[in-house]
Amino acid sequence: MTVEYTLIRSKRRTLAVEITRDGRVVVRAPQRMAQTVIDTFLASRADWIATHLQRRQQHLESHPPLTEQEITALRKKAKAVLPEKVQHWAQRMGVQPTGVKITSARTRFGSCSSKNSLCFSLYLMDYPEAAIDAVVVHELAHIRHKNHSSAFYAEVERWLPDYRQRAKLLKR
Repeated sequence: MTVEYTLIRSKRRTLAVEITRDGRVVVRAPQRMAQTVIDTFLASRADWIATHLQRRQQHLESHPPLTEQEITALRKKAKAVLPEKVQHWAQRMGVQPTGVKITSARTRFGSCSSKNSLCFSLYLMDYPEAAIDAVVVHELAHIRHKNHSSAFYAEVERWLPDYRQRAKLLKR
């Protein structure tokens, strides 16, 4: 099997292959590694590459990229929904974030800065309300606990006893 790929050489020591979000194969290699070593590595990973390319292609077919209009609509919905939810839960939890920002982040639904400013992805609006509440409470809990310790999860589950089930809604 011959696969087209992008080769990125850098000051790394290991060889790695990844399938990107848009279904491309990217190989990362040390600057001076011989092409034959890279080719052998790819041949040894051919089954893995084929399987993951197929999965990525199926995912792309069943989840086409959003249009600019759809993204704009999600952003508008997020700006309407999330600040209200943050205010509601912050009041109940007795915490106060310094700000709420909506981003187009794709790899995380929310974050809390060291200065207690919260960021939420507009893509969160594609999930059920129970999942949205889970992310909001999760980020607000970071105002008290800046880590994912057992005390942090106890705080989250104090407010949402079914937090783990809600969080599973985000895995789809």
